[in-house]
Amino acid sequence: MPRVLLIEDDRAVREGVRLALRRQGHDVTTAGTGEDGLALLRSFRPDVVVLDLMLPGLSGLEVCRRIRTEDQVPIIMATARGDDTDIVVGLEAGADDYVVKPVQARVLEARIRAVLRRVGGAPNPDGIPKIESHGDDGELTIDRAGLAIARRGAPVALAPSELRLLLTLSASPGQVFSRQQLLEAVWEHSYHGDSRLVDACVKRLRTKMGEPAGRPRYIQTVRGFGYRFQSR
Repeated sequence: MPRVLLIEDDRAVREGVRLALRRQGHDVTTAGTGEDGLALLRSFRPDVVVLDLMLPGLSGLEVCRRIRTEDQVPIIMATARGDDTDIVVGLEAGADDYVVKPVQARVLEARIRAVLRRVGGAPNPDGIPKIESHGDDGELTIDRAGLAIARRGAPVALAPSELRLLLTLSASPGQVFSRQQLLEAVWEHSYHGDSRLVDACVKRLRTKMGEPAGRPRYIQTVRGFGYRFQSR
């Protein structure tokens, strides 16, 4: 039974979402503040966090940042507006996906199922080694079987979306993927407007991998189209 931590300050919304998710077979624990949510994160150990962006006191953005300093649990951000700025800022803070309030139960359930599948990484095509090295000095190591990434021998902690994106791109070095292709492969979305998910995730992934600003070595931008992985 997937464990969901719902952090939402509106009691009516919190209860409605809790009941809807429980009907779908989830074990749901709720918090009304960011502080309470962070405390429950450590004791409840959820499989996914649904986080309201506009929390009073400790904001949802700050909660997201704090979670990411210690945990790579999937985070689905809920925003009261479909405002691009709010969404992008939340995604760059570390959220894996988002829903716009009022939240539709079927949409949230679909996003939760998708992000939980993402934890399993990406399929390993035939002929791709289980463990591979990239870069002239082999500085980047990808363990597809163990779902582990290391840079110069040091582990790199990646959120589920970041890991699946890297596995998808690196499985076909040199191949250019459009944002739409990556959106469907990693997030299982079909709406083109959600391409900002891809861009925000690429930005986070580059930072964690120590990519030079403006001169990415591995994940390269193909202007007007999308991204490709460069092995050497």
